Amino acid sequence: MIKGKTKSGFEYEIPKENLDNYELLERLGEAEQNPLLFPSAFKMFLGEEQMERLKDHIRTDTGVVPASKLMEVINEIMIENEELKN
Repeated sequence: MIKGKTKSGFEYEIPKENLDNYELLERLGEAEQNPLLFPSAFKMFLGEEQMERLKDHIRTDTGVVPASKLMEVINEIMIENEELKN
């Protein structure tokens, strides 16, 4: 299990099996051609429940989940976590 906390305070846990998932790699590859596939790739990466917690974490007072903020947090998790780099 890989655990971490983002700069904005979102705490996450990613099972190592989520990282060793060929279908996730396929989805990420397909998403380069079709960006609408990124949300399903993120759910595969974080899991559905945790993805919902992340959306609630960044939700604005008006109920909007800013796509730019979501991408920022996902990017931070995927790129800045030392365990995930390896």
